[in-house]
Amino acid sequence: MSYSEREVVEATVSFFKGDDLASQVWMDKYALKNREGEFLEKSPYDMFSRISTEVARVDKKYLKVPYSESEIFELFYNKYFTYAGSCLFGIGNDNNLTSLGNCFVIGNGEDSYAGILQTDAEQIQLMKRRGGVGHDISHLRSKNSFVNNAARTSTGAVSFMNRFSNSTTEVAQGGRRGALMLTMGVTHSDIEDFIESKNDLTKVTSANISVKVDDTFMEKVEEKDPNTLHIWNKIIHQAWKNAEPGVLFWDRIKEESPADCYAEFQTISTNPCGEVPLSAYDSCRLGSLIVSNFVINPFTKDSYFDFDLLGRKAYMAQYMMDDLIDLEEEKINLILNKLNSEPQINNIEVDLWTKIKTNLLNGRRTGLGFLGLADVFAMLGIKYDVKDAIYLGEEIAKTIACSSYRASIQMAKERGAFPVWNKELEEKNPFINRILLECPDLKKDYEKYGRRNISNLSIAPTGSLAILNQTSSGIEPVFNLSYIRRKRVSADDPKKTVKDDNGEWWQEYTVFHPKYELWKNLQPVVIQGEPLRSPYYGSTTNEIDPLQKIRMQGKIQKWVDHSISVTHNLPKVVTEEEVSEFYFQAWLNGCKGVTIYREGSRSGVLINKEDNTKELVFTHNEAPKRPKDLQCDVYSTKIRGEQFIVVIGLWDGNPYEVFAFQFNGKFDLRKGILRKFRKGRYDILTESLETYSENITAEMTQSEEDRTRMISTALRHGANIKFIVEQLNKSKSDITSFSKAIARVLNKYVIDEVRVNSICPKCKSILSYSSGCEICLHCGYSACS
Repeated sequence: MSYSEREVVEATVSFFKGDDLASQVWMDKYALKNREGEFLEKSPYDMFSRISTEVARVDKKYLKVPYSESEIFELFYNKYFTYAGSCLFGIGNDNNLTSLGNCFVIGNGEDSYAGILQTDAEQIQLMKRRGGVGHDISHLRSKNSFVNNAARTSTGAVSFMNRFSNSTTEVAQGGRRGALMLTMGVTHSDIEDFIESKNDLTKVTSANISVKVDDTFMEKVEEKDPNTLHIWNKIIHQAWKNAEPGVLFWDRIKEESPADCYAEFQTISTNPCGEVPLSAYDSCRLGSLIVSNFVINPFTKDSYFDFDLLGRKAYMAQYMMDDLIDLEEEKINLILNKLNSEPQINNIEVDLWTKIKTNLLNGRRTGLGFLGLADVFAMLGIKYDVKDAIYLGEEIAKTIACSSYRASIQMAKERGAFPVWNKELEEKNPFINRILLECPDLKKDYEKYGRRNISNLSIAPTGSLAILNQTSSGIEPVFNLSYIRRKRVSADDPKKTVKDDNGEWWQEYTVFHPKYELWKNLQPVVIQGEPLRSPYYGSTTNEIDPLQKIRMQGKIQKWVDHSISVTHNLPKVVTEEEVSEFYFQAWLNGCKGVTIYREGSRSGVLINKEDNTKELVFTHNEAPKRPKDLQCDVYSTKIRGEQFIVVIGLWDGNPYEVFAFQFNGKFDLRKGILRKFRKGRYDILTESLETYSENITAEMTQSEEDRTRMISTALRHGANIKFIVEQLNKSKSDITSFSKAIARVLNKYVIDEVRVNSICPKCKSILSYSSGCEICLHCGYSACS
């Protein structure tokens, strides 16, 4: 039975309680369709039924008392757990012959043209089945090395990166592109070329790149060894400039990996977003617990996190993850049957899927993670970047890890361990020992029966899944609390607001982050003049202390046997020295890798933007007389770990004066009126002219007053804001200093040079960068799913 688009839209919007973005994402990416494109599912309810039926079928093979179809359905329907996109789309889907694997790493082939061509072919075959691919190019010989052919010398490993990138672009289809990671060891002779490979913005456009560094290299960085710093500074400069390369702390990845206890499962590279380091021809299927749905009485004084419920659901989720292995085996068998039945058998593809199937069954690797962490903090009234949040994040990760390993050990008892399990080989693995120390009751069964899965845990980029589950992504903070969304409409639609370059019409409208909207709906009527402080105050992406986020990543990484996909957003004004310290702190804090995004640095070309702003009128460089009232913008920012309010008085939309003071109470106002009552006294009023904050200069220290007075004097007398920002950034203090905090705010008004980000292929909006992936916050497009 098929359904009309209108029927599906109505049912799906109802399912998501009016959230048309979640509805559109589900319809575009996950709804089952036949070959003619007709909908075979009316809403996610049907998708959950399809998946539950298939998972229950597998579960019955093993258990005397298996999880019932209704129990499995409840796990999905109540949003305790979700599979990743490839699984949601592929399970029970007989209309598309695709893999359930989200990510793959292919082996290091021969250092020859034949080997390179084979790698390219294998990459394409996996991507056409919806898989993201990673591979390492460290085995390819360096530039100018001798070769035994007519060329005489090699063009080097880096010269082949664009070939792999172009293949990724070519395999893209239906608004979805392939995803690729290329890695290289820091000791390779061509490492400098690799680091700088994205300087030409027309090349290697469809691959993420990361450098594998070992502890010896990092120790030499710490010792300021000149040769090591030369490479390190190139990495830092490129990350500052282009948001790549990322850095993988390779010794930590391998030492902490349970899979690396086995010779045949030695990690060689990672998947495209870095959350799953893998051995050659291994794969992983991903799933996530939605931890925001384990908060009881959210946004109230009685709120608490239900760790017992999380433990039970995480235990069950690991069973669901193991069942995916059997479902993937069935999919691979279908692929192999089709390939072997074709008149001209593709031997490369047959060999590829045969090797993947072997590793699938020998390791039974899973990737269980979670999303919604930022919403958990807000629901409990905790700021994202404080010690309590870091502690809670670690406890959540620890609970999931222990429950996952408990289930894996129990499944080894019921279903058998993964075939190559060997207790002696795992004796010194720090991650296994950490689990057994935390849960000593598991040791007896572990030593007798082993584990069902060679590695269990990962925290993946969950942009589309976060939209579907109406919560925050992975361990990321909420990007913004409100967004302007776009929806394509017809030319005669009265709601049309924007016409794009292709002549298509769109409706633009404001929406709120779902859990923020939930909080708003729970509040009583706000008494005039007494606005309530949002629980997300100071906790969005551009408000948090980035070093605290690094510390959180490190603490959570202790309980994730694979890795974590996370992007650390840094302000545009951050210096290369600060990026260097940030990367170094990631190593010190126990992270397995680090990726940053400096505001405005991702994808695009530097252009000059015509300045159409109104200019202040000056006579002989004298400041115009200040009127009693000025419009003002109000920002919150962190200075030395403390919350500050920065107020920018505006004349015709341009900054005219600056005030900044420490403030730990309620301050939700973002736009208002800055009124000068007398010399030295300024009040902030709401736009309806009600007093919001009196005598703000009384809150300022003498040092703060002196510095902002100098900045205000320069602004009033027509100094170019760009040069003021540049001077403030020359301060030798760190990223959290007073001067650099003011610079970050003033930089928002610099308009003579901007970097144009990548454009969404669906709605033509600017893409954002999160969890190692470009995503569109306007229509839900994700480059990684």
